[in-house]
This record gives sequence, structure tokens and C-alpha cells, in this order.
Amino acid sequence: MSPVPPKDVQRAAARAVRWIGEGRAGEGFTTTGRRRATQLAGAEDVSTDVLRRMRDYFSRHAADKEAAGFQRGGAGYPSPGRVAWDAWGGDAGERWANSRKFTED
Repeated sequence: MSPVPPKDVQRAAARAVRWIGEGRAGEGFTTTGRRRATQLAGAEDVSTDVLRRMRDYFSRHAADKEAAGFQRGGAGYPSPGRVAWDAWGGDAGERWANSRKFTED
């Protein structure tokens, strides 16, 4: 059985879904990001493959946290990078994905 995302992951993804609907995701936002936000916000089961993809996403995009508009209260918040980060579960999603143990790792 695949795990259900924790509530804090669901909340971050729901925030991203709202921002996406408001047009704040930017031109380069992907279908995969939209799908992930919907999955996590909807408390759908998450496969091991998706958890690995989440871990990889956060590893690749850690530098986005330093960009303008990423931090609440900053100019340009939420930046498209922040919308994407939360679409993958935000900081809570990063912690959750990194805490999972995979037998092949």
C-alpha cells in the first residue's frame, strides 16, 4: 500500500493549486507539476516512484529557495519557483520524501 501525503504536504500542494488557478505559476510550469499538486492536495496515495521523483525534484531545485519572491512577505511572492516548490509539497514534502527509505538506495 502506498502512503498518503502528510497533512502539511497536502496544505502546501493545495496552496499551489490555488496559485496555479490564479495564474501565478508562470509560463514554464509543467503538466507534471500541476498533476503532482493535485495528487498531493487530494491526499491521493503516493507511489515509491513518485516519492523518488519528489526527492529528485527538491534536490535539483534547492537553489530556488534563494530567488526573489520565494519567501512569504518578499517582493514578488509567490514566485513561479515558489508555486512549483509547493506543488511538490513544499518544505514538508521535501522532508517527507527525504525521510523515506528505498530498498534500492
